[in-house]
Amino acid sequence: MNIISVNEWLQENESQFLPPVCNKMLHNDQLKVMFVGGPNEREDYHIEKGEELFYMLKGDMCLKTIEKGERRDVIIREGECFLLPGRIPHSPQRYEDTIGLVIERERIPSELDGLRYFIKDSITPLFERWFYCENLGEQLVPIINEFFSCEERVTQIPTKYSIPESEPYALNDTQSTDQPINVEQFLQENRSQIETSAKRMFSEDSKTDVWWYGPGTFEIFSNDHDTFLWQWRSKGSISSEGETKTFSVNNCILVPKNVIMSLVNENSDCVTLSVAMPVPKRLL
Repeated sequence: MNIISVNEWLQENESQFLPPVCNKMLHNDQLKVMFVGGPNEREDYHIEKGEELFYMLKGDMCLKTIEKGERRDVIIREGECFLLPGRIPHSPQRYEDTIGLVIERERIPSELDGLRYFIKDSITPLFERWFYCENLGEQLVPIINEFFSCEERVTQIPTKYSIPESEPYALNDTQSTDQPINVEQFLQENRSQIETSAKRMFSEDSKTDVWWYGPGTFEIFSNDHDTFLWQWRSKGSISSEGETKTFSVNNCILVPKNVIMSLVNENSDCVTLSVAMPVPKRLL
């Protein structure tokens, strides 16, 4: 069992948060778990079919989106969680001395991601590239650098080389995003339920399963997706295949698919974050 101290990992990898994206992968498996620093250098809007989960550990960020044909700035403040629906163009703007968590899921072979740039002060596409995304830590930078050096960026005029004839799939132009959720306020408001069972953070309509576990014993298992656990409050323990380890505050672990893991929170103030992103069955 590979338990990771979030604080120690961030200290060890601080030098890796480099522009233009400033991200560093923590896990690159069925779940794509990364931390992102700042300031970044991004004018692009990322497009993917799956949802993205954001949490700000330190400082605030601005997530620029295109929703129902309009530009919107979603401000995610320190201590807030935000779930972005799939197929919504979004451009994360991060500032100096900030740290955020981002979780996405693995793409199935037929899924493509897009990076799109718009003509200044408009929502008319100027330049875009579509690709199968395997490693977010490596694949975005070459496309961003290509745009920074292209003629279209200077002329602000799209060409047949900068825009494909058609999109791989339709964008989400009917849904508006919800407001970010303050985690501590959420935990306080749902304290009684968390202390007796578990509490789902987002609606049943979302494809992402974000749960908060309180005291008790919980079995973590799936045969088709990973689960990310983060010990939020107080000390617990985790067990798998006859091995038991302490699970301290700000420890995290990725539970791979087909692995049974037991989470034991003995203290009454224990809280554990659980994140899973199954691939929707309609895509399989």
